[in-house]
Amino acid sequence: MSPQEDLFFWLLARATGIGAFLALAIATLSGVALRTSILDRIGTNRAWRELHTFTTALWLPLGGAHLVTLLLDRTARIAPADLLVPFDVSYGALPVGLGTVALDLYVVVAVTGWMKRRMSQPLWSWIHRLSYPAFGLTFAHAVMSGTDFSAPVVSAFAWSIGFAVVVLALARIAWGRLPA
Repeated sequence: MSPQEDLFFWLLARATGIGAFLALAIATLSGVALRTSILDRIGTNRAWRELHTFTTALWLPLGGAHLVTLLLDRTARIAPADLLVPFDVSYGALPVGLGTVALDLYVVVAVTGWMKRRMSQPLWSWIHRLSYPAFGLTFAHAVMSGTDFSAPVVSAFAWSIGFAVVVLALARIAWGRLPA
């Protein structure tokens, strides 16, 4: 592989990683917005549901592209097994492993989301709540291993999103569905 191809895959892995992070953040925020009334003034429940459905589907190709480009990027040194087995990569075992665990959790949430009608509501709800720790792991993975998170604009945006998710999640946990 030429140095230009290496640079291309490295840049593409960064771009798809940020894109997947944003899609997951918006999916998480819109999912919480469906269960609280804090954001009712800026969108209807139907609008939040459509945004949640769209961004949930959007992270799949972005996350998939992120994984494929990491496999093709010789700088990253990611093996196919590293996408499934956490904390076994040759470098950055903790941040990469956190990303692997987050991916595993998100796959479980996505698959059970498609199977919602075939599952009991309480079981589906508990599995779907795995998206909270999955987002936390994704955030930690991005901050610890994402080279772009040292840039002030990217960092400020990511920390703002993370703060918003935490505030809405805590409101949801503390008060349930808040009155409008």
